[in-house]
Amino acid sequence: MDIAGTLGRDPPDRESLPRWLAPLPTALEDVAFRFVWVIVAINLAGTAFGFWYYRFQFRALPTEMWLFIPDSPGATLLIAAALAAWAVGRSSDTLAALAFFGNVKLGLWTPYVLAVFYPQFLANSGPAMYAFLFVSHLGMVVQAFVLHRITDFPLKAVGVATAWYTVDLLMDYFVPVTGGMTHTSLPYADATPWFTTTVLQVAAAGAVVLTVVPLYWTLATRIATLRRRGASQTGDGSA
Repeated sequence: MDIAGTLGRDPPDRESLPRWLAPLPTALEDVAFRFVWVIVAINLAGTAFGFWYYRFQFRALPTEMWLFIPDSPGATLLIAAALAAWAVGRSSDTLAALAFFGNVKLGLWTPYVLAVFYPQFLANSGPAMYAFLFVSHLGMVVQAFVLHRITDFPLKAVGVATAWYTVDLLMDYFVPVTGGMTHTSLPYADATPWFTTTVLQVAAAGAVVLTVVPLYWTLATRIATLRRRGASQTGDGSA
């Protein structure tokens, strides 16, 4: 029985990108694709846990705002969908771009707020859950860096991802359309003073920066990929 064939596929070709754009070892990326259905299952389990984690916020806000509530589980669902689409031969640049944005943004934002507001987060959740949330979200960032193997981040896909995460950012922190803002619950009231600002502004500042970061990374990957392909074609033509 071909276990690897059942759990995944042969890895896609790998572009020669700068290390800072593709930081994972090639062998690790290959394992992710050869066992892609395991990665999909892990992300779906994380998505289910995330929806359970947000259960109180779902109850507190109107149904029409639910789409903007589950940020991290939404990101893990997107990468599960992107990898599953590749595994069945129906790769989607848009899904991959959305997944990259979500996993980088939320994978970094959650450890950021866990660290900044650690006294109350630690008291509320306990050491085990605190460590689990911290490490699992950093894992989201790691897995995002296999996606360059299944997309070169075309501008249309990056535009869709930018638009969605900008709207989500507005709903979370700046434009309470109905029923209040949809950001992840923080262990202090939004208006609680925090150094020279407030808890909400500290969380929002991190979210703004971490919306820009994946945008830069995807565009840089796109540019590096096109340059590499252009150089290869020039070399072939002159040979």
